[in-house]
Amino acid sequence: MNGLEAFEEVWVCDTEYTAPAGCRPLPICLVARELRSGRELRFWQDQLSEFPAAPFRTDHRALFVAYAVAAEFSVFHSLGWPAPARVLDLFVEFRAATNGLATPSGAGLLGALVYHGLPAMDGSEKKAMRDLAIRGGPFTDAERRALLDYCAEDVYALENLLPRMLPRIDLPRALLRGRYGWAVASMEHRGTPLDVPMFEHFRSRWGHIQQALVSEVDQRYGVFDGTTFKRDRFAAWLSAKGIPWPRLESGQLDLQDDTFRSIANAFPAVAELRELRSSLGKMRLFDDLAIGPDGRNRTAIMPFRAKTGRNQPSNAKFIFGPSRWLRSLIKPPAGRAVAYLDYSQQEFGIAAALSGDAAMANAYRSGDPYLAFGKQAGAIPSDGTKATHAAERALFKACVLAVQYGMGDYGLAAKIGKSLDVARRLLRLHRETYPVFWKWSQSAVDRALLTGRLETVLGWPLQVGACVEPAKGVNARSLANFPCQANGAEMLRLACCMLVEAGVGLCAPIHDAVLIEADIESIDTVATQAMGIMGEASRVVLGGFEIGTDCKVVRWPDRYVDEGGGGCGT
Repeated sequence: MNGLEAFEEVWVCDTEYTAPAGCRPLPICLVARELRSGRELRFWQDQLSEFPAAPFRTDHRALFVAYAVAAEFSVFHSLGWPAPARVLDLFVEFRAATNGLATPSGAGLLGALVYHGLPAMDGSEKKAMRDLAIRGGPFTDAERRALLDYCAEDVYALENLLPRMLPRIDLPRALLRGRYGWAVASMEHRGTPLDVPMFEHFRSRWGHIQQALVSEVDQRYGVFDGTTFKRDRFAAWLSAKGIPWPRLESGQLDLQDDTFRSIANAFPAVAELRELRSSLGKMRLFDDLAIGPDGRNRTAIMPFRAKTGRNQPSNAKFIFGPSRWLRSLIKPPAGRAVAYLDYSQQEFGIAAALSGDAAMANAYRSGDPYLAFGKQAGAIPSDGTKATHAAERALFKACVLAVQYGMGDYGLAAKIGKSLDVARRLLRLHRETYPVFWKWSQSAVDRALLTGRLETVLGWPLQVGACVEPAKGVNARSLANFPCQANGAEMLRLACCMLVEAGVGLCAPIHDAVLIEADIESIDTVATQAMGIMGEASRVVLGGFEIGTDCKVVRWPDRYVDEGGGGCGT
């Protein structure tokens, strides 16, 4: 096949397995086919367990091809097989080819086949086979044959799909994206350790806990009647505190969670109330969280699902999805420790590096870009600190975040609770202080509108021409945000690959952070190693510019707490 001459063998593979919520998968069968020779392999679960490694070539001269490879690699991990050296994930490449475009039949294998005008298995037949695999064994002889044939049908479909997609695949970068599938499967295999007794205690007493939470928190607000949130009391509290709040066309207060989140950034007093309301609204909280029999949270990480290429795991099933207080269920087992490592002001640093704005780079390297921005703009004296000029720093921080999220003057004014004039002055100061950044940002939007495409430094693309929702048109602010957010996703993906390949126990990815695990005795050494790897990943993506990393270590018998705590970071 054209484009694959560097490989002596090309293996297309599909697996079937069953995996109850929170559990590692139990392999059922595997079918693999070498495309040049036509050699086909079919194995049932009892045969698979006899192999110490995949029963086909997985070295650098052989290409492993699958659709959503993390699923296949979850089977590899369960069997203890090593990773293939070269991986092409056609799901990821289909997402790349259509990112920003409409895919009427979805992004699954069936959707990719339909999109390329290829025959596809009937959806109901596919569902029946999936349900059979999910049901698990024991299987009759007829069911075994049916599952092997179903697995083989997907392999044949991939064999037809590959040559259709290959001309548009940027192979070197595609192989880098395929490499991430192994890291994803590794994280899904390890999972995040939880305090299961505390989880069960919460679940059994959730109703009482809700009442106690309201009783405790509402002492500071007086806006609840029992567990019912009262609009009129909330309006009175806002008036007493002098906090501006947007209203709907009906005149009622806008009580959407996004509104609470935005206002809480400017008025921290709102944050606790927002967390409480969010928790009260999650009655199924303890039914959905995916916990395995070993007390670990495992769920599909769903890589490359967002337009920026970020992961999109289920908020309900993932420990980092629901309210932040629930993360206190994270607790390493006896003799173990976890470390939460996150990039420091990642998007600000990315913007500084990619735009080449020296003033912005200096602000980032100062260690506090928000305070530095205020000083560079002349609003904070050169000897000012976070303690002496907290209010001014908060305004400049809000301005920086507003720019990063594409917020305009009205949005910033609402966020900081100030007049439009104040918001416009802050945005003007940002433009005057970082003109190189603004020129770079506008040129990215112009390039996208002119060429119909944007992409990261490692090639993750966004198609701009034909919108998924034409009536809404092209959102210039979303285009301006894409370079920083999508390159941030590239950075974290590369860091995850490098961490797993270095033998670091990687539990989960969290936006611009990771959770790792090690023995208590070695956690400090491993955390330092991991921080170095994350720094290296940032230098690769940003051409030598390094994004700092913060670190929080939690040792048994302590538990993770999202806010506060000690650190070991830079």
